[in-house]
Amino acid sequence: MNCCGAALVMMMMMMSEEQRVLHDADMREPLFDYLEETRGKIRIVEEKQMGKSRADVVMVAGDSLTGIEIKSDADTYTRLARQVKDYNRFFDYNLIVVGSTHAMHVAEHVPDWWGIISAEVIKGSFDFYEVRTCLPNPKPDLKRKLGFLWRPELAHIQELNGMHKYRERSKDFVISKILESAAPETLHRQISEELFERDYTTIEEELNAYRRQRAHR
Repeated sequence: MNCCGAALVMMMMMMSEEQRVLHDADMREPLFDYLEETRGKIRIVEEKQMGKSRADVVMVAGDSLTGIEIKSDADTYTRLARQVKDYNRFFDYNLIVVGSTHAMHVAEHVPDWWGIISAEVIKGSFDFYEVRTCLPNPKPDLKRKLGFLWRPELAHIQELNGMHKYRERSKDFVISKILESAAPETLHRQISEELFERDYTTIEEELNAYRRQRAHR
């Protein structure tokens, strides 16, 4: 190795870990471990479509869904205003997780009720700091939450609440009837239960079976 190469290696070794630029892919697994350690029983769902945006992470808890947006050191706020509007429409709580370069300014870009967590690497390990705790969404939309569920899952909620099956009707119609038939606190819990039990390895088979049953009505 020539002297210039050796000097570059030495300079890189001397850089503090605080100067490390964190990317989204760096942050995800450590973040999931942190949430599982601090939030109790949860399920993590990645990359969930919500309106015109996509939630980086959805955290399913016993009676709530938390939308989580990740802004790494390498990210900008270019699309955040649009994303915030969609997160607000779909989730009971919202949380933004940022690299340390954003920690001082991110509060200017999200509503006061959003939680904020900053992330950095200290001595080779990720450290997460709760800058601000999540508060409940002041305008939760239960209809949009029910829209996350697939038809077999909605059918199970109908069964749990003693409802008519409405197999021949649209998903929107079924959701409207569910909202008329069950208390919001019951539905929040039942939605979470369905998402906890969702098996992505068998859902295609379940959906096909549901469609066959509907076709034979």
